[in-house]
Amino acid sequence: VQLVESGGGLVQAGGSLRLSCSASGLVYSAYYMGWFRQAPGKEREFVAGISRSERVTNYADSVKSRFTISRDNAKNTVYLQMSSLKSEDTAVYYCAASLVPQPHTDYSMYRYWGQGTQVTVSS
Repeated sequence: VQLVESGGGLVQAGGSLRLSCSASGLVYSAYYMGWFRQAPGKEREFVAGISRSERVTNYADSVKSRFTISRDNAKNTVYLQMSSLKSEDTAVYYCAASLVPQPHTDYSMYRYWGQGTQVTVSS
């Protein structure tokens, strides 16, 4: 199983980025997909999640109305559109796959992880 993130980079505060995560080696449509992030010296935190059917999404309060998660089951890809970025959004962003279908924020519920992509927001 491989999850490969892309799309990270350096952006000014107020800007936008779109992260992608391509999955292989698994029945992608069977997995709930999530995005997490980890800033230096901080614990990994949940950012957003999306159900297998794409109908149900879940967000951390800190990113609601700024970030949008989506997925394309035909392309085995999950996306995170990030807008109005703030310096506190700076972190390594990880996508993850879980067989637990209900929305959940606990990283221990996710079975597979990508290697992460760095997002740096300059103020």
